[in-house]
Amino acid sequence: MAIYRSHVLVCGGTGCTSSKSMQIKDRFQEKINEKGLENEVQIVATGCFGLCEEGPIVIIYPEGSFYAKMTLDRVDEIVEEHLVKGRIVKKYLFEEPSNHESVKSLNELDFYKKQKRIALKNCGAINPENINEYIAKDGYMALGKALTEMTPEDVIKVMKDSGLRGRGGGGFPTGMKWSFAAPNQADQKYVICNADEGDPGAFMDRSVLEGDPHSVLEAMAIAGYAIGATKGFIYVRAEYPIAVHRLEIAIKQAREMGLLGKNIFDSGFDFDVEIRLGAGAFVCGEETALMASIEGKRGMSRNKPPFPANKGLWGKPTIINNVETLANVPQIILNGSDWFKSMGTEKSSGTKVFALGGKINNTGLVEVPMGTTLREVIYDIGGGCPNGKKFKAVQTGGPSGGCITADYIDTRIDFDTLTALGSMMGSGGMIVMDEDNCMVDIARFFLEFTVEESCGKCTPCREGTKRMLEILERITEGKGTMEDLDRLEELGSTIKSTSLCGLGQTAPNPVLSTLKYFRDEYEAHVKEKRCPAGVCSALANYIITSDCKGCTKCARQCPVGAIEGKVKELHIIDQVKCIKCGACMTACTFKAIIKR
Repeated sequence: MAIYRSHVLVCGGTGCTSSKSMQIKDRFQEKINEKGLENEVQIVATGCFGLCEEGPIVIIYPEGSFYAKMTLDRVDEIVEEHLVKGRIVKKYLFEEPSNHESVKSLNELDFYKKQKRIALKNCGAINPENINEYIAKDGYMALGKALTEMTPEDVIKVMKDSGLRGRGGGGFPTGMKWSFAAPNQADQKYVICNADEGDPGAFMDRSVLEGDPHSVLEAMAIAGYAIGATKGFIYVRAEYPIAVHRLEIAIKQAREMGLLGKNIFDSGFDFDVEIRLGAGAFVCGEETALMASIEGKRGMSRNKPPFPANKGLWGKPTIINNVETLANVPQIILNGSDWFKSMGTEKSSGTKVFALGGKINNTGLVEVPMGTTLREVIYDIGGGCPNGKKFKAVQTGGPSGGCITADYIDTRIDFDTLTALGSMMGSGGMIVMDEDNCMVDIARFFLEFTVEESCGKCTPCREGTKRMLEILERITEGKGTMEDLDRLEELGSTIKSTSLCGLGQTAPNPVLSTLKYFRDEYEAHVKEKRCPAGVCSALANYIITSDCKGCTKCARQCPVGAIEGKVKELHIIDQVKCIKCGACMTACTFKAIIKR
């Protein structure tokens, strides 16, 4: 085996891949070969490093040099200077915004300083298509320990004691879920990995599957041993081609090494895994709809009980955990429940992965201990809102969650605290909004998504969410009434209490939370026919300020002749004629036209 003096790690996650990171990797390999360094320098495609805003990312070890926003035309110089001559190319290193100093290693970045990686432990650190690299990071040791040193009851006890709660949205204790399925007698039991990640802006599960697929396979085998299951399914949406490809490779490699299949570790335990592709229906993230889809039926929820642990896939006892939940399992088995409980809070132990997006400087994937405050995530890790804009709110839990205002920015993140604020942990989407966001429009956006994704089985969700959306659309068009606000609250409450599954039960959350915390914005839309943020086009007015120089450019660009004024004199927009297209504001070189 070759011993390399340098390793060039190139991000191979979806975000960086879309920005040509694999072409960058190939160019590095080509130049390395030209220089005759192929036995000294290894090029590795990894999973996501987390700091997606700065992708494509290349890190060169042993120095740990963090090259951000890499392009093909920079590769030759880095190879020549850094890998041949040993001189770091400082001008291409990531520059920390807080002090404008070049960062020479990953651990120096503010983005990573407050993170604690468990589920993301190997993402960005190993080649996910090489099982040997996973094994070198203690991979499959937890499975070996479980099969050779522990009884199934021991495994379940460790999981219970760890306090791990489901990271897919419900927050149900993982060990307890396993304990419900274990005693049930059946000729077949199943373990399902829910990788049907459908929240807008969420990419936590995708990144784990792309960067560390073996951690999920190992966890599924451990879960199978704990409950007596011999078969597992990974239900992953077909829109994740890189994740699916790497899962296929990982399953094949694990089978070849005897880590999946018959008689694993000569223990007499059999377990194998298959992939099932989802068609992108958000409702299939709900466990009963997911099982229906695996069975070849339309993805629709059913009443519970019976619960999956008693009667699940094809009527057999089944446990379902999402990707992030499973990614924690091997580390808990290896390090013990006390180790896991040492992080987080009393009722929410461990860490949580968030997909940080929206109006934030450092878009990306973060993993922090439970109990970390929103302020730490948004400002210390996320770098605050761009262009000095004021933070307004954060939507947690995706379309099933709610908005948390700036008044609660020092809130500690855990399951119960977020629920108490009218939001939820959800799977981990965290969308940041600044002063330029209209909260009525935000509520309309998320509700539009849930209306589109409703399976239609139950009337409250199918019809109720449509009626709520119609009301929101009227409000954003300036046609709403104060009675509409009461109707929204009444409909939202009814839908939450009468819908069949979690999608319908949580669909009103974005509307109800914005009504609670931003009612003044709703009233401005209704009473004043005005959108305070200037987002709702039907309510927007374009105004020419005293900065106008009378150049007439705006008048020449207006498609309906709504602008009047002589050369070198202040111009005026006829609000009756104006169609609010914004062409005038785009044309004005003096920034004399504002939207309000």
